[in-house]
Amino acid sequence: MTIVSLTEWNIFLENHPNAHLLQMGEWGELKKDFGWKPVRFIPDSETGAQILFRRLPLGLTLGYMPKPVMSNKLQEMSNDFWREVDVICKKNRAVFLKIEPDMWDDEFQLIARYSSLVTSPHNIQPPRTIVISLKEDEEQILARMKPKCRYNIRLAEKKGVTIRTWDDLPAFHEMMTVTGGRTNFGVHTLEYYQRAYELFHPKGTCELLVAEYEDTPLAALMVFANAKRAWYVYGASNDEERNRMPTYLLQWEAIRWAKARGCEEYDLWGVPDENEETLEANFEKHHDGLWGVYRFKRGFGGEVKRASQALDKIYMPLLYKLYLWRMAGREGA
Repeated sequence: MTIVSLTEWNIFLENHPNAHLLQMGEWGELKKDFGWKPVRFIPDSETGAQILFRRLPLGLTLGYMPKPVMSNKLQEMSNDFWREVDVICKKNRAVFLKIEPDMWDDEFQLIARYSSLVTSPHNIQPPRTIVISLKEDEEQILARMKPKCRYNIRLAEKKGVTIRTWDDLPAFHEMMTVTGGRTNFGVHTLEYYQRAYELFHPKGTCELLVAEYEDTPLAALMVFANAKRAWYVYGASNDEERNRMPTYLLQWEAIRWAKARGCEEYDLWGVPDENEETLEANFEKHHDGLWGVYRFKRGFGGEVKRASQALDKIYMPLLYKLYLWRMAGREGA
């Protein structure tokens, strides 16, 4: 079995620089501090995965493999890869393993020889997102935005909003709490955001930016990057001075940060799971949940894309059916 250490995993990722954020060693270490167990394995030079295990009652676990390295060639992953997956999951007494391939829905085809993988009815990460291309210069990126978005960016500048790097994690968490109360989104603990910053920021793969007016914080976000990809993961704003449009200038500066470090795409991470036609026809009617953030994110001129649906590898069929039953109950509540 080719289970590797964190150091060995990070060396492997150096040869796969476009690995997803959720496969970075730092992400595994972050999740380890908050109830997950990371296991990393490399069956060959081209494939590898960081699997996270969440403890359940009776010594059982739930396995989660988000965006495994080279999963965009799922059809080419060897039988050895899947045998190792089985050994690791059984050793950790996983009821099932959820796999979220690192590819878009229109690129993915599940072939017959992986009959042990079933299409899951549930994704853990928001499957639909907006991705902004950063390959052009800044003027071209701005030109692709909706006119109102460009206007709001310039308005924020005219109204005295400024952007700078920040390290006040307690203030950021307080702002996240305000945002969570306003939008009904879940908020992590202060310790979670602090640990994320401590793990990623020293490597230059994360930045915390704040929008201020007259030295008063109005909005902030935490952006992550790896090689040519960047992700907007956590964002927050206060209720004051919202007419100064601080979030628009803040997001633009995060995009500029990503482009300056060589990223070619910027993932806005999460919009309602509807096709673009439905999104455009309904976003002005809905303001709850991800509909509210879609109204904001659509302005930046990216492409609406959907990640491939999650797959489940089942090890304990009866308990897996219980999981599906409980999830169906939550959705119906």
